[in-house]
Amino acid sequence: MKHILVGGLAIIGGLAILVVVVGLGVGVVYWISKGRVPAKTILEADFERGLIEYVPDDPVAQVMLAKTPIVRDRVEALKRASEDDRVVALVARVGVAEMGLAQIQEVRDAILAFRSKGKPAIAYAETFGEAGPGNGAYYLATAFDAIYLHPSGDVNLTGLISEHPFIRGTLEKLGITPHMDHRREYKTFMNLFTERKYTEPHREATLKVMESHFGQMVQGIAAARGLSAEKARVLIDRGPFLGPEAMEAKLVDGLGYRDEVYAKVKEKAGAGAKLLYLSTYLERAGRPYTKGSTIALIYGVGGVQRGKSEYNPVFGGLTMGSDSVTTAFREAIEDKNVKAIVFRVDSPGGSYVASDAMWREVVRAKQVGKPVIVSMGNLATSGGYFVSMAADKIVAQPATITGSIGVLGGKMLTAGFWEKAGLSWDEVHTSANATMWTGTQDYTPEQWSRFQDGLDRVYDDFTSKVAQGRNLPKEKVLEVAKGRIWTGEDAKALGLVDELGGFPEALRLAKEAAGIPEDADIRMKVFPAEKTSVRRVLEKLLDRGEDSSEGQAAIVALTRTLQIVQPLAPLARALGFGLDSGALAVPPLEPPR
Repeated sequence: MKHILVGGLAIIGGLAILVVVVGLGVGVVYWISKGRVPAKTILEADFERGLIEYVPDDPVAQVMLAKTPIVRDRVEALKRASEDDRVVALVARVGVAEMGLAQIQEVRDAILAFRSKGKPAIAYAETFGEAGPGNGAYYLATAFDAIYLHPSGDVNLTGLISEHPFIRGTLEKLGITPHMDHRREYKTFMNLFTERKYTEPHREATLKVMESHFGQMVQGIAAARGLSAEKARVLIDRGPFLGPEAMEAKLVDGLGYRDEVYAKVKEKAGAGAKLLYLSTYLERAGRPYTKGSTIALIYGVGGVQRGKSEYNPVFGGLTMGSDSVTTAFREAIEDKNVKAIVFRVDSPGGSYVASDAMWREVVRAKQVGKPVIVSMGNLATSGGYFVSMAADKIVAQPATITGSIGVLGGKMLTAGFWEKAGLSWDEVHTSANATMWTGTQDYTPEQWSRFQDGLDRVYDDFTSKVAQGRNLPKEKVLEVAKGRIWTGEDAKALGLVDELGGFPEALRLAKEAAGIPEDADIRMKVFPAEKTSVRRVLEKLLDRGEDSSEGQAAIVALTRTLQIVQPLAPLARALGFGLDSGALAVPPLEPPR
């Protein structure tokens, strides 16, 4: 019996060891295959999804935005791939571009840089716009060597339109009266509430931006498709195009379904080529900026406010909190390894006080010898320009909307609304100006005069700091300010930005300013440093363990509820709800369609 027992235990032990060895072997094989970039790789990308600048250290944001592509990731993946001999081609789906025009240009530049290394890039689209415009998507597609369109698809290249809502009539019906003012005539945020249509300055500035955007798209399309600019404009006037018409006009290179396009790409790449998603490639191959001299990357994204940077789960937008951004700057300033700072700004502005706090940290960084290079995204207007203007250099895409050097403010008088609703108000107060901020009473003449003093103070401070930061005469600043928005292309000509481009150009200037050789490696480090994982934060907030079904259900329910509510946000914005009412703000800017 003893021998049988010992033998049985030996067999069990042997089996256990075998299981462990086999398990380890399988795990190693899986790990190796999971982390491997095939020797001959075709990168696969989907450029129909919208891009975001970054995901803030906010639990809800990291759940809601977990699968949303990030601009920097796309750009760095393509740069890494352009220098990787294992990557032989790129194939991408492009048909609807849920990006701002400056983001399109950022990705477009990265694709052109990829191609410049002799690597083919092929785009395919089911359609360029379905029952809607496809201008931006087609503009992006022209960065590729060839464009293929489904036989059932169209090219809805029809030119741009910019529409703007005005809710004065709605407010009148509700009994609400806006009492606002601005500096100067091109500061058009308040027009949403006070006008029924464009004022002449509002129309002029909007048309100028749209014409600049359209000209950039025309030039890009013409150069890519071997057309003159005039021929491209004539073609666009003829749009939209059915598939065969697009072929005849040489807007696309062929009609074919996805499998047919992929077959062409694989044939061109040669035997043994494997497909790999762009995001997966970046995970496996690693980022391009991981060693060498350290350059800090700080994000300033969303409406400017005091406090922390946050994510609004209902409207789906980010806020640029002065506490978060100034903390990031202080950390970068104190880090002895940091040689320069790239400040990525994508903001419509907001709070004057918060903007000024961040402006000061940019100045402090320069004072201690750490150059600051601003890289602008889709827009950096009003407060977004305020936080940028002291930088050593400002880089913008040609389509970036910037400027809006002005100020506005005021309040909504709601007494008429409450009267219609049958609600009456009464009050007592202690001091002459205690009623200044209430919406149930208008400004007194003395209060309105004091309010005007405040607008003058902010406008003078803003324009003076622009003159100081941009090394421009104050008179020149006053000519181009007036609350007017400009494209990056026009802003460069006016001296409001220094160079046109995206992340690569900002990094080049940062190296130059820090005295780092152009061909030297750099390490890009995001400030502030990442904190605990979102899963742990959410579970702590919910007071549940990792295995709690209640906690998991709560997370899923929260996410699904917010996803249902978010589509209503554009309607709410159009009616004036959820708009940033900061002194240095512009209204939400939808890209021309």
